[in-house]
Amino acid sequence: MKKTLILLLFTCSIYSQNEYPQDYFQNPLDITLVLSGTFGELRSSHFHAGLDIKTQQRQGLKVYASAEGYVSRIKVSHYGYGKALYITHPNGYTTVYGHLQKFSDKIEKFIKECQYEKESFEVEVFPSTKELLVTAQEVVAYSGNTGGSGGPHLHFEIRDNQERPINPMLFGIDVKDTKQPFVSAAYAYPKDENAVINGKNQRVPLRLIPQKNGSYEAEEITAYGNIGFGITSYDKQDLAPNNNGVSNIQTFFNGNKSLEIDFKRFSFDESKHIKRLIDYGYFKEKKSRIQKLFIEKNNPLSLYKDAYDNGYVSIEDSTSSVYKVRIRDYKNNETWVNIPITGRYKKIDADLEDKSNKTLINSNQYTELKSGHISANFSENTVYDDVYIDFNVKSDTIQLHTDNIPLQKNFYINYDLSNYKSEHLDKIFIARLYGYYKKPSYVTTRRKGNVLSAGSKTFGTYALAIDTIAPTIKPTNFQDKKWLSKYRYLKVKIDDDLSGISKYRATVNGKWILMEYDYKTKMLVHDFNDNVVNDTKNDLKIIVTDNVGNNSTFEATFFRK
Repeated sequence: MKKTLILLLFTCSIYSQNEYPQDYFQNPLDITLVLSGTFGELRSSHFHAGLDIKTQQRQGLKVYASAEGYVSRIKVSHYGYGKALYITHPNGYTTVYGHLQKFSDKIEKFIKECQYEKESFEVEVFPSTKELLVTAQEVVAYSGNTGGSGGPHLHFEIRDNQERPINPMLFGIDVKDTKQPFVSAAYAYPKDENAVINGKNQRVPLRLIPQKNGSYEAEEITAYGNIGFGITSYDKQDLAPNNNGVSNIQTFFNGNKSLEIDFKRFSFDESKHIKRLIDYGYFKEKKSRIQKLFIEKNNPLSLYKDAYDNGYVSIEDSTSSVYKVRIRDYKNNETWVNIPITGRYKKIDADLEDKSNKTLINSNQYTELKSGHISANFSENTVYDDVYIDFNVKSDTIQLHTDNIPLQKNFYINYDLSNYKSEHLDKIFIARLYGYYKKPSYVTTRRKGNVLSAGSKTFGTYALAIDTIAPTIKPTNFQDKKWLSKYRYLKVKIDDDLSGISKYRATVNGKWILMEYDYKTKMLVHDFNDNVVNDTKNDLKIIVTDNVGNNSTFEATFFRK
């Protein structure tokens, strides 16, 4: 019986270690893997869903299919992943390749036919299982810098059959990493008004003393009641200087496990709730992400394991305790933080916030704030907690607190313009005012009769703005009446300084041509290798429209033979 039990446990252990196939997916590039971003890394509004692989600051590196399969999705967009390719494999997983410069010839031909058919640069198509078959290590694309990329690199993902991204390193994709994670800061948090930390009922920074073995000792704190902790931690690989995300965090209280956060897999639906994992207010103020090692209400993240009392610890008077944190990267390099705690009861006078001039937003019910012709609507579960906010309206400006409270979903601002007098009513939009000079930034604005509406997930100051100036269009590598026989590309720069570019359309001799748009460089580019411009004399016409409907037209004639 014992032998059977031991064999069963051993078998289960081996199975759990090999939950994901090893040696099935190969390196999508033929260079040594060096990462600029790791899986699960904390970003401004989401968890990073893959590996960002450095491409030696170059574009145009060959991108290989990580395994055999078929191209199941192609998406080309101005933002996000830019040019992205999705390959579904016989084992049920899908690999994703983002920020591409271009696709391989057969895929490029397929997608350009779709673009010309739809007369749109931005397209999303789902080829059938037999249209675009690929073999393992077949060149399927070339690395680039398209979409929301901050520099040349390849974004690489592996997703399961439920479209959940999984850390590619679990499949044997290897990166050299012998360095311990490091911790730049640690904090203690009171759970409620009855908790005290170093005589205060507020977040308290902890002084960390680095040890020779790479661990950290915190100076002893005094506390009473239910408290939690938070850390700011990063990892580094051997071949890259940049700070990356860690893979796993565990906490222990007096030797007993209290909480685990495992960045192994998540769903895209929950990624937005990163705002619940980090200290959002601190991030907005200091631009540093504290990872909270406790779970507050309305936190749906699936990253947590073994959460005892939601990660909080209870400190009693006249006790001595130790709280420990273990931070690990994927290669199991680990770092410990040790925090000694002395229990000491101390009654404090609560520093109550003056809420007399603030407005309550309930987390579990609909709330409408209204003043004159302006209103703001909050549906149920817009905020995570019941919060008191500043709500003020002056003329056409509405102040909705400051951006230090996390939101789960959009609230909506509405302006009734029934009594608004302006000769350019159709050019008015709702803008968020940001920066020291309160510069207006366009918020997607809907019109229904005389009412303007806009949704936002960000508290702040909003106002009406008006844009009566049309976009600009400037050729960059040609002039009117010029011969372009030796040119491969036709390049035009477009810009709009207020509401922003909404759409554009280019034709030659009345026929639509594909012009790729890069919002980072503000360039429109046509590739003559598309072979749709075949006449000697060619009349070019480009129309660019901004988000409130102002448009500009550029016309020129060029020659080719």
